[in-house]
Order: sequence, then C-alpha cells, then structure tokens
Amino acid sequence: MKKLIVTAAVILSVLSVFSQDMTKFKLYSPGENAKEGISAALKKAKESGKHVLVQIGGNWCVWCARFNEFVTNDKSLDSLVNSNYIVYHLNYSKENKNLELLTKYDFPQRFGFPVFLVLNVKR
Repeated sequence: MKKLIVTAAVILSVLSVFSQDMTKFKLYSPGENAKEGISAALKKAKESGKHVLVQIGGNWCVWCARFNEFVTNDKSLDSLVNSNYIVYHLNYSKENKNLELLTKYDFPQRFGFPVFLVLNVKR
C-alpha cells in the first residue's frame, strides 16, 4: 500500500511539472467574425504573394499553445512561416464553434486539434 501511495505521488508530481499554464494563452478570439477574418487574410495574402495558414483550435487547447510556442521561439521556423504565410487563428470553443466555416472546409476538426489548413489565393 505504501508503494502504491508513493508511486501515485511521484506520478502526480511529474505530471504537474510538465503541465502548461493555459490561463495566459489567449491566441484565439471567440467573439471574432472568422469569415471576415479569413477574407481579410486572403486579401492580405494576395497582395503580398503568400498563402494563408489557418490554425484551428482554441485557448483551451494545450497542443495549440505548444505549437505556437515552438514555432515562435524557433527563429528559423518563425521566419519561414512569416515569409510564406499569413497566419489566421480560427477559434473552436464552446463559445463559438465556427461551424459554418468548418462545414465549408469539410469538418477538419474531426481529426483533433490543432488543425492546419493552407489556403491558396486565386490570382
């Protein structure tokens, strides 16, 4: 019984070390009009000769936060993304699931989060 309690305590302490503070992660805007946001991103991409990278997720998504942190902290990845893409963060949360847009893109969230879409601009 003692071994079980010690093992459980060790596992819980290890998990708490690797957990991420999601209270500070505010990349997505649930109240934003995503249709207008994507239209603006497509217009900007057309003007700059880039593509649009849509990252679908939410402020609740730990993998969305980890991906964002990884890309923005690695200068070569950050430079690569910024030189080739206009990035738009499409919110999916209980406040706003943006189902109209997700229907248009054939429900990519069925695979989990984050989801990435690359939109080509018609020239």
